[in-house]
Amino acid sequence: MTTDTDAAGPASRPGSARLKGLMILGVLVVSALVFLAWSQSWGTLTVTGDGASGRALDVPGATAAPALAALGLAGLASAAALAIAGPVIRIVLGVLQVLLGASIVLSGTGPLVDPVSAGAPVVTAATGVAGTESIKAIARSEAVTAWPVVAILLGALLAVLGIAVAATTTRWPASGRRYQAVRFASEDGRVLGADELLELGADDESTDSDASSAPDVTESPDDAAVRRKATSVDNWDSLSRGTDPTA
Repeated sequence: MTTDTDAAGPASRPGSARLKGLMILGVLVVSALVFLAWSQSWGTLTVTGDGASGRALDVPGATAAPALAALGLAGLASAAALAIAGPVIRIVLGVLQVLLGASIVLSGTGPLVDPVSAGAPVVTAATGVAGTESIKAIARSEAVTAWPVVAILLGALLAVLGIAVAATTTRWPASGRRYQAVRFASEDGRVLGADELLELGADDESTDSDASSAPDVTESPDDAAVRRKATSVDNWDSLSRGTDPTA
């Protein structure tokens, strides 16, 4: 009996393998750029009080959109999962990437629409003033960098990649045979089912049992006589309980 796990499967088309590689590479690059956007400066706020001159405060992306770090990490994890996932799981991962892209777009839109509220933690740390209305009374936005727009574009691109992954999953090559279940085949190449394997195992056990119970045909006449004499002595001892009845 042989196994066909080492048999060569149908060769994957070069186009499908290239498509898989480009999709995974695209998700990796977009997720890494999301981390880059998260680490950059997203704008500048000017804080004034009691007619004093303004004080410029830098608003980093980690403050304006703190969720980008977790979203970028989730994108990297989904790219790694795509490398070994099957067709159904790839569709699920594609939907997940669409949701991640939408979340990134929302994270970038907030600081772009209301930069003062996005930079409120920076103002509170510098002045001790808390509360949205109080912060808006003393702070105003002086400049907004391009990084919020970049984050929005990256989120949209990740969503498009997720849709492409789900739509083209049937064109991707199958996973390596090392990850597939072992199938048993007979010597003529026919794949054996579960019932045939059980029957074959039962035949092997019965053959081993018959072989173990068969008499030793190589036993010599002298050995046979010694064995019969020993058996007779054992039977006599068991009947007489170890005593000589003639004494």
